[in-house]
Amino acid sequence: MPPITCVAASEVPVDTEVLAVPFVNGPRLADWGGAGPVVEVDLGFLERQGFEGKSGEVQVVPGEDGTAVMAVGVGEADEVSLETLRKATAAVVKAAWKSTRAATTLLDAVPPGVDRTAAAAAVAEGAGMAAYAFGTYKSDFSPCRLEHLVVVDGSGDLAPALQRGGRVAAAVCLARDLVNEPAGALTPSRLAEVATEIAEREGLVITVLDGAAIAAERLGGLAGVAAGSAEPPRLVELVYEPPGESGAPTVVLVGKGITFDSGGLSLKDAEGMMTMKTDMSGAAAVLATMSALPALGAPVRVVGILPITENMPSGTATRPGDVLRIRNGKTVEVLNTDAEGRLVLADGLSLAAEAAPAAIVDVATLTGAQVVALGRKIAGLMGNDEDLVQRVQDAAERAGEDVWPLPLPRQYRSQLDSDVADLKNIGSRGQAGALVAGLFLQEFVDGVPWAHLDIAGPARSDANEGYVTKGGTGFAVRTLLELVTSFR
Repeated sequence: MPPITCVAASEVPVDTEVLAVPFVNGPRLADWGGAGPVVEVDLGFLERQGFEGKSGEVQVVPGEDGTAVMAVGVGEADEVSLETLRKATAAVVKAAWKSTRAATTLLDAVPPGVDRTAAAAAVAEGAGMAAYAFGTYKSDFSPCRLEHLVVVDGSGDLAPALQRGGRVAAAVCLARDLVNEPAGALTPSRLAEVATEIAEREGLVITVLDGAAIAAERLGGLAGVAAGSAEPPRLVELVYEPPGESGAPTVVLVGKGITFDSGGLSLKDAEGMMTMKTDMSGAAAVLATMSALPALGAPVRVVGILPITENMPSGTATRPGDVLRIRNGKTVEVLNTDAEGRLVLADGLSLAAEAAPAAIVDVATLTGAQVVALGRKIAGLMGNDEDLVQRVQDAAERAGEDVWPLPLPRQYRSQLDSDVADLKNIGSRGQAGALVAGLFLQEFVDGVPWAHLDIAGPARSDANEGYVTKGGTGFAVRTLLELVTSFR
């Protein structure tokens, strides 16, 4: 769980060390006159410090009785959103990193029309995500000391919303932990063990297939990618059953779980391998999502499928030109072993389609082309069903994660034509790589409504920014949780 507990109160506790108050920007700096306590702040002092009330801006002012007052910018008064509150709360946590108890009146900045319970959940999300730090292997680790954040508000019972936001943040932090763990420690078998521990703790049904069972189940893509590694592969299936919802539709989430990607015999260069422990970010996102469902609830049955393996070069590795047979019977000519994610997803999607669900959503750090097209902060979204794609996009917007819809042009499908198999695993070099990868995946969903999130860019950050920390970001967890908990 995140180190911060967010609780609601009608007034500022007497033991508060830091009180964060929202400020808007405009012609004249002014604090928002909401339901929170009256706080005397020297506006002239703030202006002399260059504080303008911009979104996420912070200025600490020494207060009375040992309490520091923190001015927190929320930007233009009529543009305050849930994402504004997440970022503002993150700024509070970063500034109060070494304090233990803080309070905030940030909900005073919520404009009319914005749901107050959703705003409270956003505050808890921002706090929990901002307090995250991965220090397992650091000898001088300094974690966040802030233990309690009191959300001061007199509008009603916000405890459930704060708990929900905290649970969402905990799921994001779990995904980050998994992504940040070194590949030598988080092997395929270890990731399956973690999934088992989570399933037992949260009351999920779990099935784990080992290498022999993977072969017996005709998961040729997963087995083919795993062939070069000394670490045996795993296929994990997790199931969440909604209580009291007999006959509820099923949504299947599939996450790419390459715990390390060397490129196989189509070997990456040294720089290209440096961050390849993060190539299981899709599986981490799905596992983290599943972990939170018993607490958050969902009106649908949710199945998580994680094909997990390393992609390594050796004398037993799949060779360029080899042909693999996927679970649904289609054959794939492997011309580049570094295009391995789509091979393991092909098996996962085939299994998902066999369940005849209402929807399938896969998440994967799939292509460098996605980064070229959309950069490091926006995921690519594709699919065969406009309604499902729109649902995912709407869920991402509510969750505060940026996705951008991309097409699946039929005219590019011919790039996947193979001379010796049903299709090949790469298209034309340097041409629409993310889209062609999506077209490849579409071959394995058997017409079931399906959406694909390529998170190659936003799955990892090179810098700390707001509630995003350097390293694994846990991207897509919030989107998936928002999608399945609101699915109708």
